[in-house]
Amino acid sequence: MPYELADRLVVGIASSALFDLTESDRVFLEQGEDAYRAYQRKHLDDTLDPGVAFSFIRRLLSLNDLAPAADPLVEVIVLSRNDPDTGLRVMRSIESHTLSISRAVFMQGRSPYRFMPALSMSLFLSADQEDVREAVALGLPAGTVLGPAAADDHDDTDLRIAFDFDGVLADDAAERLYKSGGIEEFRTHEVANARVAHAPGPLKDFLAAVNRIQRREEEEQRANPAYRMRVHVSIVTARNAPAHERAVLSLNHWGLRVNDAFFLGGIDKGRIMSVLRPHIFFDDQAGHLTSTALTTPSVHVPFGLLNQPASDAPAP
Repeated sequence: MPYELADRLVVGIASSALFDLTESDRVFLEQGEDAYRAYQRKHLDDTLDPGVAFSFIRRLLSLNDLAPAADPLVEVIVLSRNDPDTGLRVMRSIESHTLSISRAVFMQGRSPYRFMPALSMSLFLSADQEDVREAVALGLPAGTVLGPAAADDHDDTDLRIAFDFDGVLADDAAERLYKSGGIEEFRTHEVANARVAHAPGPLKDFLAAVNRIQRREEEEQRANPAYRMRVHVSIVTARNAPAHERAVLSLNHWGLRVNDAFFLGGIDKGRIMSVLRPHIFFDDQAGHLTSTALTTPSVHVPFGLLNQPASDAPAP
Protein backbone atom coordinates (compact mmCIF):
# COMPACT_ATOMS: atom_id res chain seq x y z
CA MET A 1 0.00 0.00 0.00
CA PRO A 2 1.22 3.57 -0.67
CA TYR A 3 2.48 5.67 2.20
CA GLU A 4 -0.28 8.19 2.97
CA LEU A 5 0.47 11.77 4.03
CA ALA A 6 -3.00 13.32 4.28
CA ASP A 7 -3.53 12.82 8.03
CA ARG A 8 -0.03 13.80 9.12
CA LEU A 9 1.58 17.17 9.80
CA VAL A 10 3.82 17.51 6.74
CA VAL A 11 6.48 20.24 6.54
CA GLY A 12 8.65 20.98 3.54
CA ILE A 13 12.09 22.29 4.40
CA ALA A 14 14.73 23.76 2.11
CA SER A 15 18.31 22.92 2.98
CA SER A 16 18.87 26.69 3.36
CA ALA A 17 16.41 26.75 6.27
CA LEU A 18 17.59 23.56 7.94
CA PHE A 19 21.36 24.14 7.73
CA ASP A 20 23.83 27.01 7.67
CA LEU A 21 24.88 27.18 4.02
CA THR A 22 26.81 30.46 4.28
CA GLU A 23 30.11 29.04 3.04
CA SER A 24 28.77 26.90 0.20
CA ASP A 25 26.51 29.75 -0.96
CA ARG A 26 29.56 32.03 -1.04
CA VAL A 27 31.37 29.56 -3.26
CA PHE A 28 28.40 29.38 -5.63
CA LEU A 29 28.02 33.16 -5.86
CA GLU A 30 31.71 33.95 -6.22
CA GLN A 31 32.97 31.00 -8.29
CA GLY A 32 29.94 29.53 -10.05
CA GLU A 33 28.15 26.20 -10.27
CA ASP A 34 31.11 24.00 -11.22
CA ALA A 35 33.16 25.22 -8.26
CA TYR A 36 30.10 24.73 -6.03
CA ARG A 37 29.77 21.11 -7.16
CA ALA A 38 33.46 20.48 -6.53
CA TYR A 39 33.22 22.13 -3.10
CA GLN A 40 30.24 19.99 -2.04
CA ARG A 41 31.93 16.79 -3.22
CA LYS A 42 35.13 17.70 -1.37
CA HIS A 43 33.16 18.37 1.82
CA LEU A 44 30.67 15.54 1.42
CA ASP A 45 31.47 14.11 4.85
CA ASP A 46 31.70 17.49 6.62
CA THR A 47 28.46 17.80 8.55
CA LEU A 48 26.63 21.07 7.97
CA ASP A 49 25.94 23.24 11.02
CA PRO A 50 22.34 23.82 12.15
CA GLY A 51 20.42 26.60 10.45
CA VAL A 52 17.56 28.87 11.56
CA ALA A 53 14.82 26.20 11.52
CA PHE A 54 16.93 23.29 12.80
CA SER A 55 15.76 23.37 16.41
CA PHE A 56 12.11 23.74 15.37
CA ILE A 57 12.36 20.78 13.00
CA ARG A 58 14.22 18.56 15.48
CA ARG A 59 11.66 19.18 18.20
CA LEU A 60 8.76 18.73 15.81
CA LEU A 61 10.11 15.35 14.71
CA SER A 62 10.64 14.29 18.33
CA LEU A 63 6.85 14.25 18.74
CA ASN A 64 6.75 11.08 16.66
CA ASP A 65 7.43 9.17 19.87
CA LEU A 66 3.70 9.63 20.52
CA ALA A 67 2.84 7.23 17.67
CA PRO A 68 4.00 3.90 16.27
CA ALA A 69 7.15 4.15 14.19
CA ALA A 70 5.29 2.96 11.10
CA ASP A 71 2.61 5.64 11.49
CA PRO A 72 4.35 8.92 12.49
CA LEU A 73 2.44 12.09 13.37
CA VAL A 74 5.01 14.34 11.65
CA GLU A 75 6.69 14.04 8.28
CA VAL A 76 9.45 16.44 7.18
CA ILE A 77 10.49 16.37 3.52
CA VAL A 78 13.49 18.19 2.06
CA LEU A 79 12.56 20.42 -0.91
CA SER A 80 15.77 21.53 -2.56
CA ARG A 81 17.10 23.40 -5.60
CA ASN A 82 20.19 21.18 -5.46
CA ASP A 83 20.50 18.28 -7.86
CA PRO A 84 20.69 14.78 -6.33
CA ASP A 85 24.50 14.78 -6.56
CA THR A 86 25.13 17.99 -4.61
CA GLY A 87 22.20 17.15 -2.33
CA LEU A 88 24.13 14.18 -0.93
CA ARG A 89 25.87 16.41 1.63
CA VAL A 90 22.50 17.60 2.91
CA MET A 91 21.24 14.04 3.37
CA ARG A 92 24.48 12.93 5.06
CA SER A 93 24.24 15.93 7.41
CA ILE A 94 20.66 14.96 8.25
CA GLU A 95 21.88 11.47 9.12
CA SER A 96 24.79 12.84 11.15
CA HIS A 97 22.43 15.01 13.19
CA THR A 98 20.14 11.95 13.67
CA LEU A 99 17.11 13.72 12.23
CA SER A 100 14.42 11.28 11.13
CA ILE A 101 14.09 12.72 7.62
CA SER A 102 14.21 10.15 4.84
CA ARG A 103 12.27 11.79 2.01
CA ALA A 104 13.55 14.51 -0.31
CA VAL A 105 12.87 16.23 -3.62
CA PHE A 106 15.94 17.56 -5.47
CA MET A 107 15.38 19.68 -8.58
CA GLN A 108 18.48 21.20 -10.13
CA GLY A 109 18.15 24.98 -10.16
CA ARG A 110 14.37 24.95 -9.75
CA SER A 111 12.24 25.28 -6.66
CA PRO A 112 10.07 22.23 -5.93
CA TYR A 113 7.41 24.17 -3.99
CA ARG A 114 4.80 23.34 -6.65
CA PHE A 115 4.81 19.78 -5.31
CA MET A 116 3.50 20.95 -1.93
CA PRO A 117 -0.17 20.07 -2.56
CA ALA A 118 0.74 16.62 -3.87
CA LEU A 119 2.72 16.05 -0.66
CA SER A 120 -0.07 17.40 1.65
CA MET A 121 2.24 20.06 3.09
CA SER A 122 0.86 22.65 5.47
CA LEU A 123 4.17 24.58 5.62
CA PHE A 124 7.28 25.21 3.50
CA LEU A 125 10.32 26.98 4.98
CA SER A 126 13.21 28.38 2.96
CA ALA A 127 15.84 31.13 3.09
CA ASP A 128 15.10 31.93 -0.57
CA GLN A 129 12.75 34.94 -0.54
CA GLU A 130 11.80 34.62 -4.20
CA ASP A 131 10.81 30.97 -3.89
CA VAL A 132 8.67 31.78 -0.87
CA ARG A 133 6.97 34.75 -2.56
CA GLU A 134 6.15 32.64 -5.60
CA ALA A 135 4.71 29.89 -3.41
CA VAL A 136 2.56 32.30 -1.40
CA ALA A 137 1.33 33.95 -4.62
CA LEU A 138 -0.01 30.52 -5.61
CA GLY A 139 -1.88 30.25 -2.31
CA LEU A 140 0.65 27.91 -0.71
CA PRO A 141 1.67 28.19 2.99
CA ALA A 142 5.29 29.26 2.95
CA GLY A 143 7.71 31.50 4.83
CA THR A 144 11.25 32.87 4.67
CA VAL A 145 13.45 32.08 7.67
CA LEU A 146 15.26 34.94 9.40
CA GLY A 147 17.38 35.34 12.47
CA PRO A 148 19.81 33.22 14.44
CA ALA A 149 20.31 29.47 14.49
CA ALA A 150 19.40 29.22 18.16
CA ALA A 151 21.43 26.97 20.43
CA ASP A 152 19.52 23.73 20.86
CA ASP A 153 19.39 22.03 24.27
CA HIS A 154 18.96 18.33 23.50
CA ASP A 155 17.79 17.66 27.07
CA ASP A 156 14.82 20.00 26.52
CA THR A 157 12.03 18.50 24.40
CA ASP A 158 9.54 21.39 24.55
CA LEU A 159 8.34 22.98 21.32
CA ARG A 160 7.16 26.59 21.54
CA ILE A 161 5.49 28.03 18.43
CA ALA A 162 4.30 31.65 18.15
CA PHE A 163 2.09 33.22 15.47
CA ASP A 164 1.00 36.68 14.53
CA PHE A 165 -2.75 36.67 13.84
CA ASP A 166 -3.70 38.91 10.90
CA GLY A 167 -2.08 37.88 7.63
CA VAL A 168 -0.85 34.62 9.15
CA LEU A 169 -3.63 32.65 10.85
CA ALA A 170 -6.35 34.96 9.48
CA ASP A 171 -6.45 36.69 6.12
CA ASP A 172 -5.36 40.32 5.82
CA ALA A 173 -8.82 41.94 5.60
CA ALA A 174 -8.33 43.72 8.92
CA GLU A 175 -4.89 44.98 7.91
CA ARG A 176 -6.34 46.34 4.68
CA LEU A 177 -9.03 48.18 6.64
CA TYR A 178 -6.47 49.60 9.05
CA LYS A 179 -4.34 50.81 6.15
CA SER A 180 -7.25 52.49 4.36
CA GLY A 181 -9.29 53.80 7.31
CA GLY A 182 -6.97 54.12 10.26
CA ILE A 183 -7.08 52.75 13.79
CA GLU A 184 -10.50 54.07 14.80
CA GLU A 185 -12.29 52.69 11.74
CA PHE A 186 -10.50 49.39 12.26
CA ARG A 187 -11.60 49.16 15.92
CA THR A 188 -15.18 50.15 15.13
CA HIS A 189 -15.38 47.53 12.40
CA GLU A 190 -13.85 44.77 14.52
CA VAL A 191 -16.21 45.42 17.45
CA ALA A 192 -19.26 45.48 15.16
CA ASN A 193 -18.14 42.21 13.54
CA ALA A 194 -16.74 40.52 16.65
CA ARG A 195 -18.85 37.40 16.11
CA VAL A 196 -18.12 37.18 12.38
CA ALA A 197 -15.14 34.89 11.91
CA HIS A 198 -12.27 36.09 9.77
CA ALA A 199 -11.46 34.17 6.61
CA PRO A 200 -8.54 31.79 7.21
CA GLY A 201 -4.98 32.89 6.46
CA PRO A 202 -2.09 30.91 5.02
CA LEU A 203 -1.05 29.07 8.23
CA LYS A 204 -4.48 28.21 9.61
CA ASP A 205 -4.15 24.59 8.43
CA PHE A 206 -0.68 24.33 9.95
CA LEU A 207 -2.08 25.37 13.34
CA ALA A 208 -4.87 22.81 12.89
CA ALA A 209 -2.24 20.10 12.38
CA VAL A 210 -0.33 21.28 15.48
CA ASN A 211 -3.57 21.17 17.47
CA ARG A 212 -4.08 17.54 16.42
CA ILE A 213 -0.72 16.70 17.97
CA GLN A 214 -1.68 18.59 21.13
CA ARG A 215 -4.84 16.48 21.38
CA ARG A 216 -2.69 13.37 21.05
CA GLU A 217 -0.56 14.71 23.91
CA GLU A 218 -3.70 15.11 26.02
CA GLU A 219 -4.62 11.48 25.32
CA GLU A 220 -1.15 10.45 26.44
CA GLN A 221 -1.46 12.50 29.64
CA ARG A 222 -4.81 10.91 30.49
CA ALA A 223 -3.25 7.47 30.09
CA ASN A 224 -0.04 8.48 31.84
CA PRO A 225 -0.48 11.39 34.32
CA ALA A 226 3.30 11.75 34.59
CA TYR A 227 3.50 12.80 30.94
CA ARG A 228 4.39 16.51 30.55
CA MET A 229 2.85 18.44 27.68
CA ARG A 230 5.58 19.56 25.26
CA VAL A 231 3.85 21.64 22.57
CA HIS A 232 2.94 25.21 23.49
CA VAL A 233 1.30 27.66 21.05
CA SER A 234 0.98 31.44 21.38
CA ILE A 235 -0.38 34.28 19.30
CA VAL A 236 1.52 37.55 19.53
CA THR A 237 -0.42 40.30 17.79
CA ALA A 238 -0.53 44.07 17.52
CA ARG A 239 -4.27 43.89 18.24
CA ASN A 240 -5.49 45.01 21.64
CA ALA A 241 -8.91 45.51 23.28
CA PRO A 242 -11.55 45.77 21.95
CA ALA A 243 -10.29 44.21 18.68
CA HIS A 244 -8.92 41.20 20.57
CA GLU A 245 -12.34 39.60 20.84
CA ARG A 246 -12.77 38.90 17.13
CA ALA A 247 -9.41 37.15 16.99
CA VAL A 248 -10.35 34.82 19.86
CA LEU A 249 -13.81 34.10 18.47
CA SER A 250 -12.37 33.43 15.00
CA LEU A 251 -10.11 30.75 16.48
CA ASN A 252 -13.15 29.26 18.24
CA HIS A 253 -15.14 29.29 14.99
CA TRP A 254 -12.33 27.43 13.18
CA GLY A 255 -12.17 24.85 15.97
CA LEU A 256 -8.62 25.90 16.81
CA ARG A 257 -6.92 27.00 20.00
CA VAL A 258 -3.77 28.55 21.41
CA ASN A 259 -2.31 28.31 24.89
CA ASP A 260 -1.40 31.99 25.27
CA ALA A 261 -2.31 35.28 23.63
CA PHE A 262 -0.40 38.57 23.72
CA PHE A 263 -2.49 41.54 22.59
CA LEU A 264 0.23 44.16 22.42
CA GLY A 265 -1.33 47.24 20.83
CA GLY A 266 1.93 48.33 19.21
CA ILE A 267 4.43 47.19 21.86
CA ASP A 268 7.61 45.88 20.24
CA LYS A 269 7.22 42.13 19.70
CA GLY A 270 10.95 41.58 20.07
CA ARG A 271 10.73 42.40 23.77
CA ILE A 272 8.13 39.66 24.25
CA MET A 273 10.09 37.11 22.21
CA SER A 274 13.18 37.54 24.35
CA VAL A 275 11.15 36.26 27.32
CA LEU A 276 8.75 33.84 25.58
CA ARG A 277 11.65 32.25 23.66
CA PRO A 278 9.68 30.41 20.98
CA HIS A 279 11.53 28.03 18.72
CA ILE A 280 9.86 29.73 15.78
CA PHE A 281 7.71 32.84 15.23
CA PHE A 282 5.59 33.59 12.16
CA ASP A 283 4.63 37.14 11.10
CA ASP A 284 3.55 38.72 7.82
CA GLN A 285 5.15 42.11 8.50
CA ALA A 286 8.89 42.39 7.92
CA GLY A 287 8.99 45.43 10.21
CA HIS A 288 7.92 43.34 13.20
CA LEU A 289 10.57 40.74 12.44
CA THR A 290 13.43 43.24 12.49
CA SER A 291 13.48 43.06 16.27
CA THR A 292 12.29 39.47 16.80
CA ALA A 293 14.95 38.05 14.47
CA LEU A 294 17.69 39.43 16.74
CA THR A 295 16.94 36.72 19.31
CA THR A 296 14.32 34.39 17.86
CA PRO A 297 14.17 32.11 14.81
CA SER A 298 11.59 34.05 12.81
CA VAL A 299 9.63 33.47 9.61
CA HIS A 300 8.34 36.12 7.22
CA VAL A 301 5.07 35.03 5.58
CA PRO A 302 4.79 37.42 2.60
CA PHE A 303 1.00 37.30 2.38
CA GLY A 304 -1.52 40.01 1.54
CA LEU A 305 -1.58 43.66 0.60
CA LEU A 306 1.29 44.75 2.83
CA ASN A 307 3.62 42.38 0.99
CA GLN A 308 2.68 43.34 -2.55
CA PRO A 309 5.33 45.22 -4.52
CA ALA A 310 4.36 48.86 -4.93
CA SER A 311 3.83 48.38 -8.67
CA ASP A 312 1.33 45.56 -7.99
CA ALA A 313 -0.66 47.24 -5.23
CA PRO A 314 -4.16 48.39 -6.20
CA ALA A 315 -4.73 52.09 -6.71
CA PRO A 316 -6.30 53.87 -3.70
